[in-house]
Amino acid sequence: MTHQPAPGELRLAGPEDDASRADWEEAAAAVLRKAGRLSGDDPDDGVWAALTCTTYDGVEIPPLGVPGPHGAVRPGRNGPWDVRTQNTGDNAAALHDLENGATSLWIDTDDLAAALEGVLLDLAPVVLESGTAAHARTLLALAADRGTTLHPATNVGVDPLAARLRGDTGIVGDEEVVEVARLARANGIRGLVVDATVVHDLGASEAQEVGYSLAAGAAYLRLLTGAGVELDDALAVLEFRYAATDEQLVTLAKLRAARGCWARIVALCEPASPDLAQVGAQRQHVVTSRPMLSAYDPWVNMLRGTVAAFAAGVGGADAVTVVPFDSPLGEPDDFGRRIARNVSSLLIAESHVAAVADPAGGSYAVEQLTDDLAEAAWAELQRIEAAGGILAVVDDGSLRTRIDEVVARRERDVATRARPITGLSEYPVLGEAVPTRASTGSTADGRDVRRWGSAFEALRADPPEAHVFLATLGPVARHTARAGFAINLLAAGGIAVDVAGATDGVEALVAAYDGQSVVCVAGADAAYAAWGSEAAAGLRTAGAGRVIVVSNGAIEHSWADDDFSPGDDAVQFLTRVREVLR
Repeated sequence: MTHQPAPGELRLAGPEDDASRADWEEAAAAVLRKAGRLSGDDPDDGVWAALTCTTYDGVEIPPLGVPGPHGAVRPGRNGPWDVRTQNTGDNAAALHDLENGATSLWIDTDDLAAALEGVLLDLAPVVLESGTAAHARTLLALAADRGTTLHPATNVGVDPLAARLRGDTGIVGDEEVVEVARLARANGIRGLVVDATVVHDLGASEAQEVGYSLAAGAAYLRLLTGAGVELDDALAVLEFRYAATDEQLVTLAKLRAARGCWARIVALCEPASPDLAQVGAQRQHVVTSRPMLSAYDPWVNMLRGTVAAFAAGVGGADAVTVVPFDSPLGEPDDFGRRIARNVSSLLIAESHVAAVADPAGGSYAVEQLTDDLAEAAWAELQRIEAAGGILAVVDDGSLRTRIDEVVARRERDVATRARPITGLSEYPVLGEAVPTRASTGSTADGRDVRRWGSAFEALRADPPEAHVFLATLGPVARHTARAGFAINLLAAGGIAVDVAGATDGVEALVAAYDGQSVVCVAGADAAYAAWGSEAAAGLRTAGAGRVIVVSNGAIEHSWADDDFSPGDDAVQFLTRVREVLR
């Protein structure tokens, strides 16, 4: 008979008998010792610390999930999610999207009549960016003129808190918020959006993003109920907007945690009706992350968007917007918009991701991560409330200060390439033909976005004309690993190299040298010890002004002017090299 594990005990099924937690630790430790990540003196259970990742909220993600008293609020979505595309008022583009896979529109324009010409308002939900009471009345008038009703998922999109964070002028006042809520409820649509992507775009962590949304949502509930709007009406007009990144487990756990935390807030409101929990269930519109995108090797953004959309769908998003891969370059073109639509089509129709309501439910790892993120988000909510509420922390700058602290840590990880960005900080392609796009002035795409790789993008945007001479020591087989590392590193800073090739001594190295001001020495440690110093001296005599070296950090290279090892700050190092090249 198969052994049934006790709560907290890890058992792994084997062909003949169960494998225990200790068995897994022993097997995993053996692999890590071969890789040099554990020493022979380290205990086997050291694999947990070695393989555990930590988010910017201090939430640990272990290598394996274990049973526990986990719980989460299941998604309310039944079937495919709403495929929502962004639009800046281009009617032709909106109709093309709806005819080719999109099921709703997220529109940023004041000319709604022109933008929605030909749109079947009863079939396609329309969500406005930074809506007002005037927009609400226009939408209702359009529907009345056409003799139809607005789709119930239509949302006026009022969100003065997000506008305040962005520094927008003409913020909607409290009375107008209440007016929109009443108009929306009377006509069976939604009126308010809690847009947490605004703090994600600024660099917030997952818990900060969810905590902000909870505090903002609670502030809107207080405002509406304080003005006499019934609690169920106030809950029914709200929609929440979150970001999805290519860290799929964290994203889907974040969405599940957000639902659970909001359900807790609804319960604390002590609703009189037992059906109010369903009315107040959090409706989630999830947008693939803008900060994770790169303006260089933008084709990789397609992969990032696909993984993020998958995480959003698995996490229970009611509506998903895939930001086109070419958005960092300007206004997305038809191809970028088509690929963005097709991501959801592929996930829903071909991969059947939406066929199961909560695919991640029951996963020990996801359930534990959900609980931990929920606790961190609730703690963030409590910090905001203790400081006087969301308006107070926005106006006094304390929210931005705490977000900036996360940004500083993330930028450090990106700079040291502990958080690699494919095509930018790792495996960059110099001289690539980056597509050109028209500039955009829309608030939806032109918002304040701190892209994670912005420091490397700045270097790539202004490449030096001069090349670095790559002084490779010894035959190709001996120097190829370090040479590849150096080429990849320098290219991340927009720096091209001229490679010496196979060499058998200082004379051959100097013969390949062509007067470059900066020389980068690359070879095996044995070659560094044997003739690195002589190579540097010979190249200096030949005219090199600065000698740098790439290594593993284990050996001191006093003969070099600068050195780089894995884990060093690449942005600072590349900046120093470029200053000499100028």
